[in-house]
Amino acid sequence: MKAEFDVQLQPKDLYRFNMFQTYTGMSGIISIALGILAFVMAGISAAKPDTQTGYLFMYIVMGIVFWFYVPISLWFRAKSTLKSNQVLAGKLHYEVTEEFIKVTQGKEHGELPWDMVYKIVSTKNMVLIYSSRVNAYIIPMPQIGDQYDAFCEVAEAKLEKFRLKLKKP
Repeated sequence: MKAEFDVQLQPKDLYRFNMFQTYTGMSGIISIALGILAFVMAGISAAKPDTQTGYLFMYIVMGIVFWFYVPISLWFRAKSTLKSNQVLAGKLHYEVTEEFIKVTQGKEHGELPWDMVYKIVSTKNMVLIYSSRVNAYIIPMPQIGDQYDAFCEVAEAKLEKFRLKLKKP
């Protein structure tokens, strides 16, 4: 079994990956909780007649930072990364076989043996092939297209169940 497809990353693809990385870990959960706490404290401060406006302003700013600053900064980081990184901005050809995952761009290529794959995760928008805890190959779901089933079949044959989190379309 074999799957082949081409990938051209867009800023939204890199942004989705960064958001996934940020908000699926403990730091993301803590960030969301602190944002909620800041807005609750702002509401409590606003309800008290003797509260100084400085505290109210500080809580609102903290809530905005925790809830809005991180996603906005990740969006701009994704755009600048694709502008400055020719490898990510270029078209990548993936070939998934029983032996390895081969990625080709122009005359350059790299092979990732299955025993070096840390895990594979799929969401409704992308497939992530992790080579370590933080580094992943990003494959947008629309670009893998009809090769997704073949990709899943090879991955399920080569990786243990605990290293796979694949969603069936």
